[in-house]
Amino acid sequence: MAKNVLFAILLVLVLVFVIQNTQVVEVRLLIWKVSMSRALMLLGTFLVGMIAGWLARRPRHIG
Repeated sequence: MAKNVLFAILLVLVLVFVIQNTQVVEVRLLIWKVSMSRALMLLGTFLVGMIAGWLARRPRHIG
């Protein structure tokens, strides 16, 4: 139960932070350049971090 409350609070804080940062930014990675909303970039970064954390906690099957 406490985990769910903590997750909900974190999610609300992330959404408030993302909504307040709507400027367009240019993201460069090696040879690629992409212009996108900072909110979209922050949300994508948050989701990638959540997925990485979930994958790191999964039990490993050695077979």
